[in-house]
Amino acid sequence: MSDIDMNEWNRQIIEEFRANEGRVGGQFEGAPMVLLTTTGAKSGLPRTTPLMYLPDGDRIVIFASKAGAPTHPDWYHNIVTNPTVTLEVGTETFAAEATIAEGDERQALFDRQIADYPGFGDYVVSAAPRVIPVVILKRKG
Repeated sequence: MSDIDMNEWNRQIIEEFRANEGRVGGQFEGAPMVLLTTTGAKSGLPRTTPLMYLPDGDRIVIFASKAGAPTHPDWYHNIVTNPTVTLEVGTETFAAEATIAEGDERQALFDRQIADYPGFGDYVVSAAPRVIPVVILKRKG
């Protein structure tokens, strides 16, 4: 899928999410979805991306899988540059701080995601040798 096609696909998911109190259909029917707004690492502009997430107590965990592509998604580079983000979950919008999970914690979170959504295991194979980053988001304040 080209960047233009991906941008249009994401735009449609974002519109559906906002029109339906955080729910979307199609391949994401019933999956926990979040809209992640980062600040562009180069542009400084807000960038919103729809993502599946793993609830982890009061934390939201996201995965920089890029559907198994060999490179990290742009939103991941944005988080590394500016870890303060805005999240939309359901009808709620709030600021959060991102940290990158490491070691055993990263593996445990990824293993939980694969258990719930086995397609993420396929991403590990197709992304290799890239290690898919796991990002923990904690509400600010």
